[in-house]
Amino acid sequence: MNFKIEGGKPLSGTISINSSKNSAVGILCASLLNKSTTTITNVPKIEEVYRILEVLESIGMKATWNNSSLTLTPPKKYLIENLNEESAKKTRSIVMFIGPLIHLFTSFKIPQTGGCKLGSRTVEPHLLALKKLGVTITTKNDHFEVKRKKLHANEIVMYESGDTTTENILMAAAKIQGTTEIRLASANYMVQDVCHFLELFGVVIEGVGTTTLKITGVKEMDMPVSYTLSEDPIEAMLFISIAATTNSRITIKKCPIEFLELELLKLEQMGFKYKILKSYISANGFTKLVDIETFPSTLKALHEKIYARPFPGLNIDNLPFFVPIAARAKGKTLIHDWVYENRALYYLELSKLGVDILLADPHRVFITGPTKFKSAEVICPPALRPAAIILIAMLAAPGSSLLRNVYSINRGYEDLASRLRKLGANIKIAK
Repeated sequence: MNFKIEGGKPLSGTISINSSKNSAVGILCASLLNKSTTTITNVPKIEEVYRILEVLESIGMKATWNNSSLTLTPPKKYLIENLNEESAKKTRSIVMFIGPLIHLFTSFKIPQTGGCKLGSRTVEPHLLALKKLGVTITTKNDHFEVKRKKLHANEIVMYESGDTTTENILMAAAKIQGTTEIRLASANYMVQDVCHFLELFGVVIEGVGTTTLKITGVKEMDMPVSYTLSEDPIEAMLFISIAATTNSRITIKKCPIEFLELELLKLEQMGFKYKILKSYISANGFTKLVDIETFPSTLKALHEKIYARPFPGLNIDNLPFFVPIAARAKGKTLIHDWVYENRALYYLELSKLGVDILLADPHRVFITGPTKFKSAEVICPPALRPAAIILIAMLAAPGSSLLRNVYSINRGYEDLASRLRKLGANIKIAK
């Protein structure tokens, strides 16, 4: 699929934020722990979700859609030997199957992880942490061999404060008798979603939203449950970036404010004008939401570098959205993407759209603005956020642009083209 975009005009209107991709895949993996039905509401219909569902269905799970609700019915016996390897290899989230599957099998294999191509994304933190619980994982050329004997609670210091690693250990610890303590855990939004889901079964989790989690597991999970996913702060930042880059006045509803506060503070310092219209709680009962109205703004570069940190720092997935914003700002901005080896290289694609961008090294780029955006034809990089910021720049570029092979975008955003059209964007599906 390709997007044809006639850009260069400000947008207007109202958009509501969808539920989180990362929360969805975490809860889908966690559903393997439940011997009864799991209903997940507000599920995004995106490629990443479809890949996880294909894997779940291949081993025996029945998935039934009812609009945006998804009911998962487990089989009497999972058939791990039937696992859909082709779908599994397309998502890095497959590694989170290990935590729940160790409660179903004493040994199994899963394919090596896929997903966004962002350089060396080690699974070593998963392996080291799971080993503390009694799991042995051997890495082969194209798969992992997983074995366990008796599982036991333990104290775990995280090798990295990773989101998926923390979720994996949460799922593993949820059905281990005793209390497992995770130190230097991720406190990010998708981790909190998994915590709240596990609590429905009586799992006691102390420290939700902090970097130390204490999980007291239960013997079994066998009860019908329903869970509503939280809204996606990364999608909220996408639309904030669109508003800032296209100099638009739009209203963005259902923004998870706790995971956007630092991003908004930095944007304020750049001259970005916005107003919080109201505050309320999500349908899930715990996510704090706000509606944000944005205004046309004159932007200036920050003197300090912009970089990401684990929550409550600036979100690693939100960092790329500052690149097109910095291109509009007067002055020179340093973006330091220290986490991934390759992601900053994809930012250079914006030079085709007129952005003055200099690669200092594989992790740092200098952006000098304000940019006079120009239209171009660009092939989507194989990474979700870098692909999205090219789309943002095209919306700001006068003339006709073509963004080819948008699978990367469809992995994380549901029906994005039609949602942008509701804001007045001239974007079409093209051959």
